[in-house]
Amino acid sequence: MIKTFKIWTYKEGETPLMHNGPMRYLYSIEGDFIEEMERNGNPMVARDPDEAHAFFIPISITNIVYYLYKPNEAFGFRERVQAIVEDYIGVIAQRYPYWNRSNGADHFFVSCHDWAPWVSLGNPKLFKNFIRVLCNANTSEGFIPIRDVSMTEINGPVDNIPTASSGQPPYNRSILAFFSGGKHGFIRERLFQYWGNKEDDGIQVFSYLPKGQNYTKLLSQSKYCLCPSGYEVASTRATEAIYTGCVPVLIKDHYALPYSDVLDWSQFSIQVPVDKIPEIKRILQEIPFSKYLEMQKKVLEVQRHFMVNLPAKHFDVLHMILHSVWLRRLNVQLNSFV
Repeated sequence: MIKTFKIWTYKEGETPLMHNGPMRYLYSIEGDFIEEMERNGNPMVARDPDEAHAFFIPISITNIVYYLYKPNEAFGFRERVQAIVEDYIGVIAQRYPYWNRSNGADHFFVSCHDWAPWVSLGNPKLFKNFIRVLCNANTSEGFIPIRDVSMTEINGPVDNIPTASSGQPPYNRSILAFFSGGKHGFIRERLFQYWGNKEDDGIQVFSYLPKGQNYTKLLSQSKYCLCPSGYEVASTRATEAIYTGCVPVLIKDHYALPYSDVLDWSQFSIQVPVDKIPEIKRILQEIPFSKYLEMQKKVLEVQRHFMVNLPAKHFDVLHMILHSVWLRRLNVQLNSFV
């Protein structure tokens, strides 16, 4: 892929809404990807649009929200976001032949913001073939796995590069399952209803950590890390679990798992249906320790696929995103759109 797949990043538009994105905190993967595609020396960047296999639209939905959204002007903001993206597409479609020859099927954008799926709601016909690379990959809200790409949400630290470790050895992980976070969203509310802030040696679920406790340390001391949806299906919890060698327990509805074209999530995670939240402890306790050891080993093996590197490295998360786009581009026959 790296030697053959070429991507043209459109030059139109100005920062900060285009060609720039967040590189810290929850939506950092959006800025990281834009940075990589704008980087001189990236071997996957096409020198000329005529040699490109795919076309990247470098719009940051997160920056649009950050710079333009005002709570007192919330009404109509969705349409404003849609108009910005549609206007950009109108410009490139008028200047170049590439969008029109495929009806957008070899074009993509990347966004981790919760509101990114809004982009295509106002004009479904225009975005019918467009590849959306999203963290908020909710199949009940229009995400189409054979066309769109699900990517992981990563909480980028101030220095931008997250780190990973093996955490405690599996035999030294004394906590069966752990979660700490806000109660937003009905899935988390249900989790807290049954397990929140209780004295339980196995399941530790906190809205706020007890004084003196360290979040990352607790992850590394846990066999399983609970990863419930919040307001949206995406969250940073699965990546945080993987970074600390903890087996993710995914508690989500309608979530398209990232990079599932090549990663078998059943080998390194557990999926618990929302209606089984009261039974989490039993479900996890019934997993044989030998099976847990296999999954924990797989977590460590897949860590490299969730790591951020700038510049990108083979098999890291930026290449996983590009590989997912590449697979969808292979399904596009340009002559079928002529």
